[in-house]
Amino acid sequence: MKLYAQDNSVLMEISAIERKGNELVLKGKVFGAMPLVARLKPAEARKGLKLLGFKLVLFLLTFLLRD
Repeated sequence: MKLYAQDNSVLMEISAIERKGNELVLKGKVFGAMPLVARLKPAEARKGLKLLGFKLVLFLLTFLLRD
């Protein structure tokens, strides 16, 4: 999975998402060169859910079906 910057350059490429205890671990590379291992804790995921509004939730329900 790739995340893109505003200029369409690859910002981060995620190669694996794993579970480690109660955390999600994302492994990948930043800017195509620098390895990265990021951890997402449950409390931070709950904070992220607060950023979602009703319209965005509706969009996310159809996001994977879009081209």
